[in-house]
Amino acid sequence: MSGGVDSSVAAALLAEAGHEVIGVTLQIWPADRSSASRHTGCCSLDAVEDARRVCALLDIPHYVLNFRDLFERTVIRDFVEQYKAGRTPNPCVRCNQWIKFEALLERAVALGADRLATGHYARVCFDEGANRWLLLRSVDPAKDQSYALCMLTQEQLSRAVFPVGELTKAQTREVAARLGLPVAAKAESQELCFVRNGSYRSFLETWSPEALRPGPVVDEQGRTLAHHRGIAFYTVGQRKGIGVSARTPLYVKEIRADTREVVVGGPDCLYAKRLTADEFNLVSLARLEEPTRVTAKIRYNMAGAPAVLRPVGGRRVEVEFDEPQRAVTPGQSVVCYQGERVVGGGIIDAAVRQ
Repeated sequence: MSGGVDSSVAAALLAEAGHEVIGVTLQIWPADRSSASRHTGCCSLDAVEDARRVCALLDIPHYVLNFRDLFERTVIRDFVEQYKAGRTPNPCVRCNQWIKFEALLERAVALGADRLATGHYARVCFDEGANRWLLLRSVDPAKDQSYALCMLTQEQLSRAVFPVGELTKAQTREVAARLGLPVAAKAESQELCFVRNGSYRSFLETWSPEALRPGPVVDEQGRTLAHHRGIAFYTVGQRKGIGVSARTPLYVKEIRADTREVVVGGPDCLYAKRLTADEFNLVSLARLEEPTRVTAKIRYNMAGAPAVLRPVGGRRVEVEFDEPQRAVTPGQSVVCYQGERVVGGGIIDAAVRQ
């Protein structure tokens, strides 16, 4: 329970249905580096208090579990290392993968719980014909969070419950108001739980000063146009803050960590028809043995584009789009769908423009 309306309503609906419910909030903010995130965002001290108030109203027990060290070793370190490598990570995907549905689920099962419920907008069901647990889009397409859950395994999905996945956001708030939950009108947090006010620079200055090493901004021919403050402050598709004046707009095309080069070009340089991805987690399919038609998303807030998913070997795949896609970004997730079903998802390794 993050202290927000979605997880609060999830707990309330389960309690109302007669299940034995235990509320759990994770303590994950950094212990010594900074107090920046202790009073804002999900899992902050304020959020813990909100979750405790909701549990008291629902008359269910509430526990706070200290996952601080694990969160630092996995999610935060991965976040920092990915930026140092010139990639743009998605820490919410990693948190769901390593913290909520691995470490927390293991703790919950050890305590005797049957399932782990969260306030994610997604759905789970079992396909008897395929003998697979399926991850489905939520009823509310504007709030669908199946993208961020793409790394969940079959075992994890078999234990997962998403009570608000059948509701729209408006209906969730209506339920909260009906039950008199104190968080019914609480605004959503749009920030990462460990980055204050969206200031990646301040965060990286504290956690990884070496990420601030300067380097050249070069054009597609390799000519130096300017110098940057550190590759961690740039991402593919970025236009503002490049520090180069030109007659036509310039965008970040590529980030080369080994030479610390930020490569820029015109708008056309951003488009790619193919990408490769690693760590691909199959959900609706047991095996990927041949090219498969899918709809693929390369970022959370896009509608998805028609594509072909191909196996490369191991957990590596290639996704070829029918039409070139803008700003394919290494480090982000690519998630493939067939209708409402998540076929699988992985981490983008490279854009292929040829």
